[in-house]
Amino acid sequence: MKFKKTAACLAGLAFATGVVAKESNVGIFGTSGKTMGDHTYIAQDGAKADNIREVLSNVTMPEGFEINLYAIVPDARDMAMAPQGTALFVGTRKDKVWVISDRDRDGVADEVKDFAPSLTFDVPNGVQFTKDGFLYIAERNQVRLFPAAEYFFEGPDVVAVDIVAKGDLIPEGEESYNHTTRVIDIGPDNKVYISLGQPYNVSPEDKLELYKETGIGGIIRMDRDGSNREVYTYGVRNSVGQDFHPETGELWWTDNQVDGMGDDIPPGELNRQTAAGQHFGHPWFGGGTVRTNEYADQTPLEGIVHPVVETTAHCADLGMAFYSGDQFPSKYKNAIFSAQHGSWNRTTPCGSRVMVTFIDDEGNAKMEPFAEGWLNANGEYDGRPMSITMMKDGSMLVSDDYAGAIYRISYVGN
Repeated sequence: MKFKKTAACLAGLAFATGVVAKESNVGIFGTSGKTMGDHTYIAQDGAKADNIREVLSNVTMPEGFEINLYAIVPDARDMAMAPQGTALFVGTRKDKVWVISDRDRDGVADEVKDFAPSLTFDVPNGVQFTKDGFLYIAERNQVRLFPAAEYFFEGPDVVAVDIVAKGDLIPEGEESYNHTTRVIDIGPDNKVYISLGQPYNVSPEDKLELYKETGIGGIIRMDRDGSNREVYTYGVRNSVGQDFHPETGELWWTDNQVDGMGDDIPPGELNRQTAAGQHFGHPWFGGGTVRTNEYADQTPLEGIVHPVVETTAHCADLGMAFYSGDQFPSKYKNAIFSAQHGSWNRTTPCGSRVMVTFIDDEGNAKMEPFAEGWLNANGEYDGRPMSITMMKDGSMLVSDDYAGAIYRISYVGN
């Protein structure tokens, strides 16, 4: 077993050093001089944990499900479980990536610490593993690969390879604080898919050609070494959740829609993409079939694809994942679980819940609430679910960047 792990690590290093990439802080084999004591560790008990558990006691779900605190993780957003199940990697929209260990397999974190403290991260929201153990992290304007991160996360230094060098993901002049949290996935074609939210409420006309060319306001894909980049999806406002159907391989994704049009329009979106190059409406449409004020007098492009589900306006549909496990009842197989983060400017708040979408044999989709209770009776948020991922035992993890926590939802039967 030890030989197999060593061989896997060496294979990862061989792949990494074979990529034409600019060295980052640590580079291919460099060291920073940092020690194990330079990690930041997050306490997992005390008043904060007790308060979160109290909030979870108010969360309602279908009969047979239970929810528990899995880990306290500051600013927890996108998540990726390592292939061997030894560690969970968690992105943020700040400057940390966290790594969580549950060594006794009791469904509660034993340790939460920062990953690769020798490196500087810039909005490292998107994290994703390949099946053969390579960790990709998508930042505001950079994508890095970490070979064998599952085995090297204990130390402060790791192998880091630029797949897309800093400043090359988008033009540096388009960097923004807004809509810059990338999500990243490995598709069934073994290519890397990355969302590039456009930074405006509605894209201005003088930016459209640049955005079409670079993939801003869309989803790009490339080979795993960063080559052969192309725009896969057009007409996206700001998607922060995507996943591939386990059977059809089609890409499904959520999209956050235009603000400032009132409480009830436009709707949020859950989209289904069936072919490369499809256009999903922005900026001619603000969400669903609702036209934007800025482009109301212009004729939209032909062939625009509208969402398969229109969601309640401004609930902020973010992370999503297909359920491919075996723990939940059979009706949930290949259903989509998604997080509604909650509105920021709606007169009556909405969202702050986990939704489930069932898809029939014809591809029709129906979304309904699955877990609710983070929006309290005073109309205040006690938590804001952000992203979803599945554990190897078939349970589900939900991140919450407001509470700074990750929850574990499991099915325990009647």
